[in-house]
Amino acid sequence: MLNQDQYFNQEQYSEQLYEEDELLLSVKEAIRESGMPEVSIAPGYGRLLGMLVSLSRSASVLEIGALGGYSGICLARGLAPGGTMTSLELKPEYADMARRHLERAGFGGIAEYRTGPALDSLAGLQEEGRTFDFFFIDADKENYPNYLEYAIRLANPGAVIAGDNIFLRGRTLNEGKNGPAVQAMRRFNEMIASDSRLTSTLLPAYDGLALAMVK
Repeated sequence: MLNQDQYFNQEQYSEQLYEEDELLLSVKEAIRESGMPEVSIAPGYGRLLGMLVSLSRSASVLEIGALGGYSGICLARGLAPGGTMTSLELKPEYADMARRHLERAGFGGIAEYRTGPALDSLAGLQEEGRTFDFFFIDADKENYPNYLEYAIRLANPGAVIAGDNIFLRGRTLNEGKNGPAVQAMRRFNEMIASDSRLTSTLLPAYDGLALAMVK
């Protein structure tokens, strides 16, 4: 019988099958050196994002939360030639780093960055009549329900919505945890699962990923 030390963590096993992405590793190192939060999307989900953008033939992507550009590169890799990405980031210095990394990855010409509170940027996009084929939500957790509602409003038919960190490192599942971020994430998950405008599923690996398609 195997003891606990002999079991492979499922995520660790999966990642061992893939060669490390040197570009993305350099992005994570730059984030670490700058003192930014080390909360980029998990590598496995990064690969999934690129696949989903490609499979859905998305020509326009909206990213809510740029951080240092890790997820932006993953999303951009799935875009067909001529595709564009709009990225919303609260802090200008984070957006500047993300922009530099997208340029280094060869995607500098496709990305537009808007800084400031994401809800303000989303309201502006709605006023402009902008719509998108793919949404990635990975920003302040307390606004996840609001971000989801905006994504649905700004979605083209059949658009895909992805939301990261739905388990908040176990806090979402812990009945003893009821802070604002936890309550908002529970509400977001319930909305994803029950909204009649969506077809959805939740992926339990890493810190969880919600996926939905707008009907």
